[in-house]
Amino acid sequence: MQVTIERLGHRGDGIAPGPVFVPGALPGEVVEGVLEGDTLQAPKIVTPVADRVRPPCRHAKACGGCALQHASDGFLAEWKAEVIRLALAGQGLEAPIRPVLTSPPRSRRRATLAGKRTKGGVILGFHGRASDTVVAVPDCQLLHPDLMAAFPAMEEITALGGSRKGALALGVTSTPNGPDIAVTGGKPLDATLRMELGQLADRHHLARLAWDGEVVALARPPVQRMGRAEVAPPPGAFLQATPDGEAALVSAVTESVSGARKLVDLFSGCGTFALPLAARAEVHAVESGPGMLQALDAGWRGAEGLHRVTTETRDLFRRPLMVDELNRFDAVVIDPPRAGAEAQTAQLAASRVPVIAAVSCNSVTFARDARALIQGGYRLEWVQPVDQFRWSPHVELVARFGRAPA
Repeated sequence: MQVTIERLGHRGDGIAPGPVFVPGALPGEVVEGVLEGDTLQAPKIVTPVADRVRPPCRHAKACGGCALQHASDGFLAEWKAEVIRLALAGQGLEAPIRPVLTSPPRSRRRATLAGKRTKGGVILGFHGRASDTVVAVPDCQLLHPDLMAAFPAMEEITALGGSRKGALALGVTSTPNGPDIAVTGGKPLDATLRMELGQLADRHHLARLAWDGEVVALARPPVQRMGRAEVAPPPGAFLQATPDGEAALVSAVTESVSGARKLVDLFSGCGTFALPLAARAEVHAVESGPGMLQALDAGWRGAEGLHRVTTETRDLFRRPLMVDELNRFDAVVIDPPRAGAEAQTAQLAASRVPVIAAVSCNSVTFARDARALIQGGYRLEWVQPVDQFRWSPHVELVARFGRAPA
């Protein structure tokens, strides 16, 4: 059958009337293929649009790591801004949306790869599109060269501790002191495997190697720079995907809370925002993971010239900061997971905090929470989209909310 694409879906697929889903198609294109269920299989582009480009990576067709390499940068930036605009409109909201800030190619400093043993050796890469097949990506255009340089170590790790039945998950992060690798899904860690992994880490100059959460080798602290502080996150801890993306988010948050002297950072992680902001204000960092807060606190204590930073281990989904606690601060920074933070947002909406800097990786839950804040008397002043997951459907943002006059 032949269809004309009307729009992109949230996964980056083209959508034609029906709906019919067409992977790899762009709005305005005429496409033909065989319909199986609601998806057009083996689609052929009959009439391409001007925004179609040749994918920069030779693995793009088979690899599932990037869904939108066939679209121009300009199209993707406009589409991601529109994703945010439509999410807000769905809640009856609108706001000025700034130009999208996109991380460059080969800048991903952390990624989770799949490693699998085969009859002939190992395969290391990303899963194929909608598949358990692991696709090797020796010329990946997404990953930072430091991560590409760690491939031999991860292939050897897969050979030592992988299984023919399933794939290892290898979380790798670039640090100034060498690769930081956290492995899950491998063989049980016995004495022999522990010794072999330790020797491997030494040969490949790894900063740290962890196996199912247990550190098996630590040659040098796997530090990350956060403002004036150096922080060594626990194995597998959350970290912004690119340095450029992190800098854009921190800059927008800093602009949002400019002038505040006493801040609270909710869902603070290891200090992505708390530590840079401590150069100008006192910060109270709240996070459910004690290991991340320990890393944040150690980083603050080792830095010079920062205001006081305090920490609190607290599950903000079950026990959000209440109105009387929030009212002690001049500004709030909140960076929840994809599910958003309904319970915490309800307390914020009832508070008198002058400024809220909201960071989000999910436009839909952001818009839902934004509506609650606006109903509580806040103004949504602007939104800054940040695209550090280049060539994917994902987009992040920072938004500034100001308390409207009584």
